[in-house]
Amino acid sequence: MAAPDVRATQAAAAIRHHYDVGNDFFGLWLDPSLTYSCALRHAPEDTLEVAQQQKLRYHLDAIRADDATSVLDIGCGWGSVLGLLSGTRGVQRSVGLTLSDEQAAFIRSKHHLGVEVHTQNWTHFEPGTRFDGIISIGAFEHFATPEESAAEKIGLYREFFTRCRDWLSDDGALSLQTIAYANMSRDQASEFIQQSIFPDADLPTLAEITAAADGVFEVQSVSNGRLDYAWTCEQWAHRLRQRRAEAVELVGPEVTARYERYLKLSALGFRMGKICLLRLVLRPYRTSYFRSAR
Repeated sequence: MAAPDVRATQAAAAIRHHYDVGNDFFGLWLDPSLTYSCALRHAPEDTLEVAQQQKLRYHLDAIRADDATSVLDIGCGWGSVLGLLSGTRGVQRSVGLTLSDEQAAFIRSKHHLGVEVHTQNWTHFEPGTRFDGIISIGAFEHFATPEESAAEKIGLYREFFTRCRDWLSDDGALSLQTIAYANMSRDQASEFIQQSIFPDADLPTLAEITAAADGVFEVQSVSNGRLDYAWTCEQWAHRLRQRRAEAVELVGPEVTARYERYLKLSALGFRMGKICLLRLVLRPYRTSYFRSAR
């Protein structure tokens, strides 16, 4: 099992390989909020913009953001959650963690009230005070490496859950969204995506997640949005094709082709059920619960 500092260095390099291609490139094919994760469709006529806002509201509602004074976003991307926490939800303090310098600079340029962003791995984060809610969208799948065994992955995930529990207030919640293996093993995963798109990253399984959370968090709800993610990837691919000339001018033909292939393969994987998209709401087990039940 890789040492924590080595794993953190590998994770940072992998994230920068993917996300520091350039904000302008992603801006060509993401929605205006630069939300780079699975959208949530309620109706066939939903646009990508609408579906992404519905996804963000889902996670904010899951942690009861309207009643929160402090929220942590682990893997905050370009800050779509942080912007809503500061704006429409009026949260006094919102903290984002990212490993991408490009993303951190973009968030800081927005000057959101009460928002701070750290280019830091969760393994090194020491908040000092507790949060009323934690949101993590699209980061969990980057935590483990392909070299780690299932037992080592569960141990790493358990460390994450334990830290989140300790960072939460007594009635706080964690809203987690992650891609996961479904009807496919690690050995069957696309070598192209593992090596060219998300190097040094290995997906979890639902069984590994629940085993890691056992006794730390109560899983209050879990859903599989794989068809939502297939549709989201198809929407992104369509937008990228429409603006391919601009993309090539920004990042070159090879990078553009790499992302086109990645989005096509990802959509296919979700449609076939090889990979899935898990949304989980978790609340921490507290010793006070057991004392009050006596």
